Amino acid sequence: MKLYGFAPSPNTWKVRAVAAHLGIPLEYEFVDLTKGGSHTPAFLALNPTGRTPVLVDGDFKLWESTAILQYLASKTPSSLFPNDPRTRADIVRWQSWSLMHWGKEGCEPLLFQRLVKKLLNMGPPDEAVVAKGVECFNKEAKVLDAHLAKQPYLVGKDITIADFSIAAPLFHAKAADFPLGPYGRIQEWFGRVSALPCWGQTAPQAPAAAA
Repeated sequence: MKLYGFAPSPNTWKVRAVAAHLGIPLEYEFVDLTKGGSHTPAFLALNPTGRTPVLVDGDFKLWESTAILQYLASKTPSSLFPNDPRTRADIVRWQSWSLMHWGKEGCEPLLFQRLVKKLLNMGPPDEAVVAKGVECFNKEAKVLDAHLAKQPYLVGKDITIADFSIAAPLFHAKAADFPLGPYGRIQEWFGRVSALPCWGQTAPQAPAAAA
């Protein structure tokens, strides 16, 4: 299997981490989003939306990181996506929440305004967007923090791909100044998730200094 992705992106990183956790070998091809790499004719033939990551497994091409996580986790029996209808529904519920609320409304605006714009020299953050992002982040973080008071992981006592999905943006929490201070249970949970060796094994590498 081959994964096309942009290593610093949480969406690419979480896919590589899940594959590493499951011991699934992935050939990785870096797509440089800063240089329009996802809009070349060759890449658009893989994913017409022009987004990473994309998984190619033989003649099967799959885009959207959530779908890729479910596909990979379905290949190897584990706690990540067990073959139980209720557990899978609970996992998909949390992944859906992440897509529509935690990620889209809370994490992504702060990542883009405070980190991506800085890296790409796109000007200062739009403080109105930041303020709305902080408001949404706090709203969703309260839900997550309360939920984690009941159990160590999102779906019970074992880690699942829901944890990978929701933890991934938090690796950039410091750089994007996420307001995590009041949410001790989220911090403890992230500590458990981020301690898995698979994250370090697939961590994006800093570019080499220019000669």
